[in-house]
Amino acid sequence: MRESVWRLSEAAEPWRRFLIGESLAIQRVLDVIRLIGNRKCTVLIHGETGTGKEMAARAIHMASSRSQLPMVAVNCGALPENLLEAELFGHVKGAFTGAVQNRIGRFEQAHKSTLFLDEIGELPLELQSKLLRVLQEREFQRIGSSETIKVDVRVVAASNADLQRKVREGSFREDLFYRINVVPIQMPSLRERGRDVQLLAQYFIEKVCRQEEIPVRRIAPETLDRLSRYSWRGNVRQLENAVEMAIALSGNRDVLVPGDFPLPAAEPKPMATATRPYVHLPEEGLDFEATVGRIELGILEQALRKTNGNKKLAAELLRLKRTTLTAKLKSLEQQQAQWAC
Repeated sequence: MRESVWRLSEAAEPWRRFLIGESLAIQRVLDVIRLIGNRKCTVLIHGETGTGKEMAARAIHMASSRSQLPMVAVNCGALPENLLEAELFGHVKGAFTGAVQNRIGRFEQAHKSTLFLDEIGELPLELQSKLLRVLQEREFQRIGSSETIKVDVRVVAASNADLQRKVREGSFREDLFYRINVVPIQMPSLRERGRDVQLLAQYFIEKVCRQEEIPVRRIAPETLDRLSRYSWRGNVRQLENAVEMAIALSGNRDVLVPGDFPLPAAEPKPMATATRPYVHLPEEGLDFEATVGRIELGILEQALRKTNGNKKLAAELLRLKRTTLTAKLKSLEQQQAQWAC
């Protein structure tokens, strides 16, 4: 049933194939993409390594009117500084040693399309100032040329580094940070997407078996349970690699068993336990109703912060009806004045 619902979602929104999942954490990302997909605004995608930042960028591109052209991607951390400027902006013949012909850069290639700048936190400071000007003016010059080239490019950037910390340290320009951080998207870790692990595992099994041209493997319930409880520090990328290894190790067996996934035994995340929260009881006693009310209000406010103020998602997070959450919030906020007295 869940798989058929997923297939229907993908048919209605083709870009969904890049972001597989049903968890609240990934739904928040999908909601933002629906809102900004067809806009021109710059997007900054944050997240740990392996969470699918490039997949999110491809989803944004696919959800836009620019999707008829291919997205252009550049890894800012994979090229040496002396080559990165030419990679982004191009050069003319004779601009430097080895420039034996004209070459267009990634910005020109992405005209009328989307340019994805991965690991933008690795961009050298000198290039950051040039990128800032391009984002502001939508024009640039190739290396060695005085001709100004205008482009219509939507920029989506990504980083697994804390760019605000880099700004404080002086290694990333504050004005560039604000220019690219128009719409921030936080990619959740796989640890926050527990219910998506099974969907992703099945998707990767089908993908690998199709590439290997072998019958699709099934996965044993106890294997799914182990994968769901594992703490995936490498996130979605680690899960994909684990599935590919498991299929290779399974030989001709139809069913993948726990032994096909040689994951370190110390890594599984602990199961949630029903521990009682500790509240200190002072010698003089306390106001029970006010104390419980403050705890309830704190939980409600946490849920709203996690869901960016979306009461429907916050209610789902707390296993409440939306109307119940709204009523509780209103009642507790009215009681706050009494607690202060």
